[in-house]
Amino acid sequence: MSRLLGGTLERVCKAVLLLCLLHFLVAVILYFDVYAQHLAFFSRFSARGPARALHPAASSSTNCSRPNATAPSSGLPEVPSARPGPTAPVLPPCPDSPPGLVGRLLIEFTSPMPLERVQRENPGVLLGGRYTPPDCTPAQTVAVIIPFRHREHHLRYWLHYLHPILRRQRLRYGIYVINQHGEDTFNRAKLLNVGFLEALKEDAAYDCFIFSDVDLVPMDDRNLYRCGDQPRHFAIAMDKFGFRLPYAGYFGGVSGLSKAQFLRINGFPNEYWGWGGEDDDIFNRISLTGMKISRPDIRIGRYRMIKHDRDKHNEPNPQRFTKIQNTKLTMKRDGIGSVRYQVLEVSRQPLFTNITVDIGRPPLWPPRG
Repeated sequence: MSRLLGGTLERVCKAVLLLCLLHFLVAVILYFDVYAQHLAFFSRFSARGPARALHPAASSSTNCSRPNATAPSSGLPEVPSARPGPTAPVLPPCPDSPPGLVGRLLIEFTSPMPLERVQRENPGVLLGGRYTPPDCTPAQTVAVIIPFRHREHHLRYWLHYLHPILRRQRLRYGIYVINQHGEDTFNRAKLLNVGFLEALKEDAAYDCFIFSDVDLVPMDDRNLYRCGDQPRHFAIAMDKFGFRLPYAGYFGGVSGLSKAQFLRINGFPNEYWGWGGEDDDIFNRISLTGMKISRPDIRIGRYRMIKHDRDKHNEPNPQRFTKIQNTKLTMKRDGIGSVRYQVLEVSRQPLFTNITVDIGRPPLWPPRG
């Protein structure tokens, strides 16, 4: 019994001794840790003290003599933050054949089309009618130019159909409505020249220009609004012409030229007031510079026209046939380099940019006889 009691006491003593040893070690560790903290604190204090003593006047009088003065520099270089800033993700190029295209479209102009509805349908379009695909990088930046006056009804339908089409085509684009001020004779080609110049003022990155009448809507979204190696004629099969080209040299409705191609032909003529002739002059300019017009397949180049009454200020130009025959003589002096106009207003709407311009008045034509 005494042996059992003695063994138990021995084990208890050893356990108490181990606990005391452990307590001692913890106390030593805590002591040195607190000592190190105090030592660092007093080291910083003593390091700042001599610096103040070396320049007592600078620390006490700088702000008193110059209330707007900044604190003196320590002379040490600033250490930039080690945390890198956010970088934009690198997007892949947009595909040549966008995967989301629908093909043939049902186009109708009977449903009411308020602008509010069109805006709700295109939440990704920015102010001024600008859009950039969120998932890829387009090869071109496209400006769509629309000559315009008194066609608000047509514009709503055009925006309703074209914004979704252009977005599905993965284009980076902007829509520019060039509104002719006043009630003088309409001049389509001159307005297109104005649109070219004004779009570049807003964004010098534009390298492709699509010139479109406001009453023409494509019936197939595979008709890609892009520029190529040659000028492009998109509207090759309108319903009003029985879905075929009216004649071989027709270049009206919707066309596209790169910036370089447009400048090569000196832009469009400014002297075609009234309906007709300017598109034939443009066709002549392209031919005279050695370029050839490219066209889509007839199956995807179809367009529907929004019906409208003829504008009394857009009557046929009686001199258009004479001008067309003289394109070779006039294209160097009449074009983008000679256009004169005055911008009256630039209004960035949710779905397009409206630019109202004064392009002057037509010359008095001699009476026909």
